[in-house]
Amino acid sequence: MKIVADDKIPFLKGALEPYAEVIYVPGKQINKQIIMDSDALLIRTRTKCTENLLEGTNVRFIGTATIGFDHIDTHYCNKNKIIWTNAPGCNSLSVQQYIAAALLKISFEKNFNLKGKTLGIIGVGNVGSKVERFARAIGMNVLLNDPPRERREGKNFHSLNEVLAESDIVTVHVPLNVVGKDYTYHLFNDESFKKIKNGAWFFNSSRGEVTDTSALNKVLHSGKLSGAVIDVWENEPDIDPELMQQAFIATPHIAGYSTDGKANGTAMVVNSLIKHFNLPSKPFYPDNVPLPVSPYISIDFGDKSEEEVIREAVIHTYRIDEDNMRLRLSPSDFEKLRGDYPLRREFTSFTVALKGGTENARQILETIGFRIKV
Repeated sequence: MKIVADDKIPFLKGALEPYAEVIYVPGKQINKQIIMDSDALLIRTRTKCTENLLEGTNVRFIGTATIGFDHIDTHYCNKNKIIWTNAPGCNSLSVQQYIAAALLKISFEKNFNLKGKTLGIIGVGNVGSKVERFARAIGMNVLLNDPPRERREGKNFHSLNEVLAESDIVTVHVPLNVVGKDYTYHLFNDESFKKIKNGAWFFNSSRGEVTDTSALNKVLHSGKLSGAVIDVWENEPDIDPELMQQAFIATPHIAGYSTDGKANGTAMVVNSLIKHFNLPSKPFYPDNVPLPVSPYISIDFGDKSEEEVIREAVIHTYRIDEDNMRLRLSPSDFEKLRGDYPLRREFTSFTVALKGGTENARQILETIGFRIKV
């Protein structure tokens, strides 16, 4: 069999070569000619799997090593019996880490405590639920908005208008749905920003098209929002320079780019392919995931607050400032910054040795994923 794969899918090379011819191509360069006689495609978001690409080819399986799948024409695939799969939840802990780092940076630089603040989470799936866990652990009030879950579960959810009106910080974790009951295209527009609480913060790490860039620029310029954290952009990689300048934190679509998340995504699509084609392989997981440079974190509690201890631990694992500065210094390198993203391991790869302090601080660290040295 023949497989065409995005050459930026990490940890993939060597996994399928015993069973197939694998051709590695930059995602944006995957075209009909290249895939004509291919049995399977392994992609990321930069490859648009539409009728124009797929019609007349031999492709019968598409695996995207990403949570989102709006770059796949699923209607066309289903109609033409092309199996497709994504990697739901693969990088949810990575996005949790990103949001935690952003929250702790803002609270430190703006001199307020997160405890007691209200976080509104729009979209409470694999990612949003991990963000909720972090927020509750550090003592934030949490308001949840997720219409599909509310229809299924019927409680513990709030309307979008309620979340916007009452939240000190709003963070978005929805898929991009262009049509349907739960459409999210330009969910955040002039009207929704009129309803947001004065002085609130706005985070988007879902899909750029969920937010109307013009509307966000307008509300930031007006001073109604305290600021924004933007990881995803309309028209990537050609991002809006005005929004980048106005955002408090601006990053190149890397919230979910932890090394763990990449390894998980690759494993999920490879294992789906193995199962679909009934290949004689055991379940795959990369055996060459590098360890953190400094996996042990020693913190002397002293007279620090619990939030200061959590901040110190989180910053040790991920310095969001560095991603922010890299984009601002070279926005035209958006794709290169993603393709050459450095090693970032999640909280679960780190052990904290806490000298002194409270049992509650230890419980918070454990709850959000750190190992604790006893």
